[in-house]
Amino acid sequence: MKLNDLKPNPGARKAKKRVGRGPGGTDKTAGRGHKGQASRSGSSLASSGSYKSEGGQTPMIRRLPKRGFNNPMKTQFHLVNLSDLARFEAGSSVAAEQLEASRLIKKVKYPIKLLGRGVVEIAVHITVHAASEAAIAAVQAAGGTVTVLGMTRIAAVEAA
Repeated sequence: MKLNDLKPNPGARKAKKRVGRGPGGTDKTAGRGHKGQASRSGSSLASSGSYKSEGGQTPMIRRLPKRGFNNPMKTQFHLVNLSDLARFEAGSSVAAEQLEASRLIKKVKYPIKLLGRGVVEIAVHITVHAASEAAIAAVQAAGGTVTVLGMTRIAAVEAA
């Protein structure tokens, strides 16, 4: 057997429908109907069935009610809880690289924020962009330190 002997199974490859080739079902208007924008050549509406085009009817996207507010300037954070710090050794320094290596965050795409959920029983020195007051107090009570870089370093994180 050679490569040129290989053929697909019978019925596996269906021939393309050839429209507009004389009487025989899909002749004349070739399935596009009569007149209108969708019947003309070069129209992207012809067979795509775009959700935006509904003829003269108000499109669905404009009929549905709009609710709430989506802030385009919202700052998104990678969230790290106190309970996540248990996987580090006592006295270790924890920064974005260590959080990424321990798979607490997938990739440093956003600034990192430390939150106070859980308990921390080891002293760690953590460097983050933002932290809640409860989280800072809990880490300091365990003998560790929290260095807050602030939001000025965010541009450097996003560029990295």
